[in-house]
Amino acid sequence: MFLVISIVVILCIIATLIAANYFYNLALDPKTNKEIVDKGNVTQEVEASKNDAFNYRQWLLTESDPIEFYVTSRDGLQLHNYEINTLIKSHKYAIVVHGYTSSAKSMGRMAKYFFDRGYHVILPDLRGHGQSEGDYIGMGWHERNDLIDLIDSIIARDETARIVLAGVSMGAASVLMVSGEELPDQVAAIVADSSYTSVWEEFSFELSSLFHIPEFPIIPATSLLTKYRAGYDFKEASAIEQVKKSKTPTLFIHGNKDTFVPPYMVEQLYEACSAKKEKLIVEGAGHAQSFEVAPELYKVKVSGFLNKYHM
Repeated sequence: MFLVISIVVILCIIATLIAANYFYNLALDPKTNKEIVDKGNVTQEVEASKNDAFNYRQWLLTESDPIEFYVTSRDGLQLHNYEINTLIKSHKYAIVVHGYTSSAKSMGRMAKYFFDRGYHVILPDLRGHGQSEGDYIGMGWHERNDLIDLIDSIIARDETARIVLAGVSMGAASVLMVSGEELPDQVAAIVADSSYTSVWEEFSFELSSLFHIPEFPIIPATSLLTKYRAGYDFKEASAIEQVKKSKTPTLFIHGNKDTFVPPYMVEQLYEACSAKKEKLIVEGAGHAQSFEVAPELYKVKVSGFLNKYHM
């Protein structure tokens, strides 16, 4: 009997490790096809304003005359960035951060919003995305250090800079994870659109939503494997713990029809945030679609928020 139980336990452990490796590769290996995950990432087809036929990607890549540059990360990766410089004299900067499985190229709409307000705009390709190096996705945790390095590079050339960090989805989680660090005074505001509370909670939600599997034992095992392979675990990669320490005014945005990052997460983040804060819930918007669904409401809210902090 003992032998049978031992064999069953060993088989369960082996099965769990195989499953953990599968989910690590599916979620965090940039080279693995993400089609299954991305089905949830685009949960609702949203038509942009019929009066807005502007090609934001073309504007970003050509018409804005972007500068491309690389920054070496603390762990030796070459991280690619675009920079769009305003034509007017300005000390305002926006670091605009894309989401999971996306790239800087996708952030033209938000980049143009800040450019039109007289900002220098910097758009990083996060590690493992776009033209940046990286053999794993950090889900915002290691990316927070990469963003701090970008902040420092701006201040090194302009000590009077006023910087806003703006991100969508994983980019929003990244800027919220930055918020819990000791940031220089030049970082004046944060705009976080569609962030999850923590990697543990988001992956648990997706495991249930996409695969109808409970979090135990897959999430703990995958978290442990991630600690070994990528150097972080799912619980430490927590936006909600970071905003508890934040001193930077933050605007939280979320669509009430988001089925990829559920709307209850923004409520939890908002309540936990220790800094000055505001919130915008966009009716009818799916994941990361608030700007497209309600562009005027979005711009009015963001502009009003930034104006309060001389941005």
